[in-house]
Amino acid sequence: MTPTRNSDDTIRDILTTVRSIAVVGYSANPDRPSHYVAAFLADRGYRVVGVNPGLAGQTAFGDTIYASLAEIPFDIDMVDIFRRSEDVPPVVDAALARFPDLTAIWMQIGVTHSEAARKAEAAGVRVLQNRCPKVEIPRLLG
Repeated sequence: MTPTRNSDDTIRDILTTVRSIAVVGYSANPDRPSHYVAAFLADRGYRVVGVNPGLAGQTAFGDTIYASLAEIPFDIDMVDIFRRSEDVPPVVDAALARFPDLTAIWMQIGVTHSEAARKAEAAGVRVLQNRCPKVEIPRLLG
């Protein structure tokens, strides 16, 4: 049986196979969810790359922050989106164009976009919506 998109098996598989994560909408403010989720992921051993045009050129978690996904000069396994739902389609388009071997697109709690999700899934990318890896990792991986 193939696991459903948001099944625990799918989430666990994504979290145990990805190694690099681009956080779109990353904030340097430690009180912002995009910052503390990124910090949590980095502490768990993932390579975390911030994407924020206002912070481009600065560093976080040992990597340069980029203005866009297109500017990241290496492969990324997962894109974690901290943007409003209506801003998701261009992020998904950029991710699919830049990373041909992308494993997953993760939309944070409160973020969903069915059309963008279908487009990514049609390209063979797994999609999670309205979820947070900071919640799922302790729940599924301890």
